[in-house]
Amino acid sequence: MTANIASYLLQLLAGRWLGVAGYSEFASLLAVQLLCAVPALALQNVVARELVHGTDIAALRALRWRCAALVAAAVVVLVPVVSVLLDVGIAAAAAALGSAPALVVLAGEQGVLQGQKRFRGLAVVLGVTGIAKVAPALLVLAWGGGATAALWAAAGGIAGAAVCGRIVAGPGRGPVEDRGVLAGAGVPGDSGATDVGAGARSGVADVAAVLRAAQVQAALMALSSADLIVVRIVLEEPDASRYALGTIATKIAFWLPQAVGVVLYPRMAQPASSGSAVRSALAVLAGIGVVAVLGAAVAAPLAPLFAGRDYAPIQGLLWLFALHGAILAVLQGALLSAIAVNRTALAALAWVGLALEVVLMLTLASTVTGLIVTAALVAGATTALVSLLVVRSAQPHPVVTGEGPAW
Repeated sequence: MTANIASYLLQLLAGRWLGVAGYSEFASLLAVQLLCAVPALALQNVVARELVHGTDIAALRALRWRCAALVAAAVVVLVPVVSVLLDVGIAAAAAALGSAPALVVLAGEQGVLQGQKRFRGLAVVLGVTGIAKVAPALLVLAWGGGATAALWAAAGGIAGAAVCGRIVAGPGRGPVEDRGVLAGAGVPGDSGATDVGAGARSGVADVAAVLRAAQVQAALMALSSADLIVVRIVLEEPDASRYALGTIATKIAFWLPQAVGVVLYPRMAQPASSGSAVRSALAVLAGIGVVAVLGAAVAAPLAPLFAGRDYAPIQGLLWLFALHGAILAVLQGALLSAIAVNRTALAALAWVGLALEVVLMLTLASTVTGLIVTAALVAGATTALVSLLVVRSAQPHPVVTGEGPAW
């Protein structure tokens, strides 16, 4: 909650200080920065999953450095591409992408804490990261700095948070305490999880495992951010900025229940508890989403008071923005369960949904209302299908024995 509130505060104050003339560029660069978190989130999930299966911590930390190096190389290639795509300067694109390697290093330590169920330490790291990222950016904006300087300040804060994460995680405490339930059990669809045994495994996870998880996270992050990039193509600058501010409600509804997936993920990775954990996660996420949408509808009249009168035209749409975020939160829970058991092929449905959303926005939507309705409808259809398949795959399957089928 601390990290989320800090993030929302940055976007709210940036919207006021930069105005409708400048906030769209900043919001689009923030969306790029969010996409930069994809390899980091994937690494965190892989590290947590492999720790549940007993992999050696030193091997996973070595994997973290390999992934950070690959991400740094990708950043060098992508900076000019982002600059052209968003029509921003090279320095601005570099600022948005520059935090990616540090995010990967940080995520490795967060995965250690999550996989060992050290949620108090994980909470400290998440909170510190949120503050370290936002506080320097807010200071820069308050002193009259632009989007580029603010994003560079945020990147520096993330690098400092990575150091904090390593200190909190420490040398590690070895495998999680309930690893024994996995001995010899294996995880469906994970060819490397069937040989857990009594000792910790070494070198099971590799870059390929992270890439498989990354394409799942990429699909989700792209679905939650693509609209911010498309609006700069479809809408005039003032309306694009209004839409960008409306997505704060989307982000609140999306990230508000993040702790549900974080806490239940280790259980999702265990065959004995995976099914119940998935169903619990989806039910809780849906319930929180309903509350978020109702809250957005009730609080909508207050939005212009905080963001400025320029944003009054979108206050009646805030519940739709929140609905979009709530739907994506459920999709995130479903896709996390797919990563937990290494069934990452389900991400293909999310990629199809993303392509459909972009095509419909570019060809049919030409207003703020049309864009957010399109985004919510496509997200809803994608989430319903993915959730149905995840729940069905989590059902227990009969085991054939000499005496007939048994559960």
